[in-house]
Amino acid sequence: MDAPVMLLDSASLWFRAFYGVPATLTAEDGTPVNAARGFCDMVARLVRGRRPGAVVACLDRDWRPAFRVRAIPSYKAHRVDPSMGDPSSPVGGAPDAEAAPPELGPQVEIILEVLAAAGIPTAGAEGYEADDVIGTLCATEKTDAIEVVSGDRDLLQLVRDEPSPVRIVYIARGVSKYELYGPEDVAARYGVPVARAGDGYAEMAMLRGDPSDGLPGVAGIGEKTAAQVVSKFGSWDEMVAAVLDRSDTRMSSAVRAKMAKAGEYLVKAPEVVRVAPDAPLDWTGERRTLPHDPVDTDKLAELAERWNLTGSVDRLVAALKGEDAP
Repeated sequence: MDAPVMLLDSASLWFRAFYGVPATLTAEDGTPVNAARGFCDMVARLVRGRRPGAVVACLDRDWRPAFRVRAIPSYKAHRVDPSMGDPSSPVGGAPDAEAAPPELGPQVEIILEVLAAAGIPTAGAEGYEADDVIGTLCATEKTDAIEVVSGDRDLLQLVRDEPSPVRIVYIARGVSKYELYGPEDVAARYGVPVARAGDGYAEMAMLRGDPSDGLPGVAGIGEKTAAQVVSKFGSWDEMVAAVLDRSDTRMSSAVRAKMAKAGEYLVKAPEVVRVAPDAPLDWTGERRTLPHDPVDTDKLAELAERWNLTGSVDRLVAALKGEDAP
């Protein structure tokens, strides 16, 4: 089997770097570079540890897409803070109730320049989140295996064994303490069926809701009950149909009553929670195997010198070459 294609949920990494690496790290002109340094080091460690055959940095073109807001207006509404910058910028949405801090935006531009010079392509889609870019690549890439790197549980919906394996490298506890999730792992952790672990996770998440994303869920149904309900049905549509079918004994009267009160939400939730499999992707850089040498060595050296990134860039280049960290 070929080495997997690694898809990076880029905003997940650079936000983690921004908040996890001291802000005192700056370039000579005083520009903060903590996120840029941390991002490069994270990618270097991931490449060295997982040895992918290719890497794609996936970007948010819109971290709060209009089609999701139309379906459920509360979607990420609490994160909107115009004073914190442009929420439609490539920076994406912050993990807390705010848009991106102004110190991060310039660093994202540095990161994108470093990726381009190193030869790591980026992919985005106008009007879509990075999750949708990742979902589309999982649906369309002709490859033996895919590994998705993210600290976002929403992407657990993508795990599968067929037609080609998709695994989630879950970095919520840090890159050095990542957890690797496949269908059996998702089923064991969340109580959904192994055979439809990805879909089951998404359906459980819809019922449970997610306050961090402004998703109300079904009042009175928590994660455990949601998993139990999902496990009794073969699809979301089949489960929703059982809400109206009182003869369907797979759903208790108590659960049916709670779900009936959330009827409109049950119809709209899939459009918000499920990642798009057909986002119109745009690319920068060449889609190719892992670059063992930078595509623009001079530019990469210039960026490293200008932004005080020499150590981090050296570690990234060494990882791409398959060499030990300098």
